[in-house]
Amino acid sequence: MDFAAFQSWFTLENIMELIRQYRSFGPLPGILLPMLEAFLPFLPLFLFVLANANAFGLWLGFLFSWIGAITGAFLVFLLVRKFGQRRVLVFLSRHPQVQKLMNWVERHGFGPLFLLMCFPFTPSAIINIVAGLSKISVAQYMLALTIGKMVMIFTISFVGYDLHSLVTKPLRSIIVAVIVFILWYAGKRIEIRMNKSMEKAHNGEVE
Repeated sequence: MDFAAFQSWFTLENIMELIRQYRSFGPLPGILLPMLEAFLPFLPLFLFVLANANAFGLWLGFLFSWIGAITGAFLVFLLVRKFGQRRVLVFLSRHPQVQKLMNWVERHGFGPLFLLMCFPFTPSAIINIVAGLSKISVAQYMLALTIGKMVMIFTISFVGYDLHSLVTKPLRSIIVAVIVFILWYAGKRIEIRMNKSMEKAHNGEVE
């Protein structure tokens, strides 16, 4: 089977059938598929989330997809952070575009990471690698990852589970938009407090 044929296999029906076949393992298939996407970014996270929402229901499907996605992304981040000085990753970190993105992430912290992780078609593997190579703190990264993926995966689950309601009940779409804003604002406030705490700790060490 060539790569094109392999990719063409990934349809909503095939993924849902795969989940049904391994339903005896409980939520494990629903968690492992999004987790695997963090290591193999050519896999369709969008379809995995839709399949989970349809196979397990909106809330359980969202929960399994969210757990799998943040676990996989965090593992990639930790691996890059731990082995970032190895030859391949050092070469990558010296690439001008990667350096620009790293500096941007380091300067702005939570904000850009949150926004990038909110969108389903951003290259999440690159974001995780760049975050791992940068000097952003683990706490900041986890905050952006947890909330950003929550927004993105819930939106896909919500849309895929009940597409008709977006047209017939526009109030639901407005509620989702408000929730996204509240989560972004809350994350930003938490980041500000974290930065102040780190500055106080650093000043205390200097003194």
